[in-house]
Amino acid sequence: MFTGIIESTGVVESLTVSAAGGHLVLGGVAFADDLVLGESVAVNGCCLTVVSSGQGRAAFDLLQETLRLTNLGDLAPGDAVNLERAMRASDRLSGHFVQGHIDGTATILAYESDGQDHRYTVSLPEGGQRLVIPKGSITVNGISLTVAGLEADRFTLWITPHTHAVTTLKSATAGQVVNLEYDFLGKHIERILTLRGL
Repeated sequence: MFTGIIESTGVVESLTVSAAGGHLVLGGVAFADDLVLGESVAVNGCCLTVVSSGQGRAAFDLLQETLRLTNLGDLAPGDAVNLERAMRASDRLSGHFVQGHIDGTATILAYESDGQDHRYTVSLPEGGQRLVIPKGSITVNGISLTVAGLEADRFTLWITPHTHAVTTLKSATAGQVVNLEYDFLGKHIERILTLRGL
């Protein structure tokens, strides 16, 4: 379980993809020396298992399902990624409950400065309309954000200077693909209503 509060960013050193899956190695991982084998880390919001770590590097194996549902397979050496370690039971929940289970990807439509803040507009995939609500939570590339505006095919978020500075948003541009995780409480409600035929 995560909170969507990004601890730091890392940089892709290598990504190998085959029919069997993938292997991702990140550099510049500030907490690499504190990681243990089998620990969970959210990489661009996707929960991955540490297979090796140390000296500022961390490596992860990628399932075919992970490559299919996320933007991780599109990464290239030098790309930055958002990182968050799994929350402790004693941690403050500054964001919202995030599972690290990516529901799919979307496209950045615009990322524009507005005073000290940034206006962030992301496409809303078909089927997502019932899972996103105004002022509700959504995770975009691992970042816990609040929906400020909602239309049939897109949603808008406001980004604070701090979030812009400490995440990959500082290099965000229109056309980039991002990972989405809808609020899991909403997904449970949606499932119950669907089973009841509502």
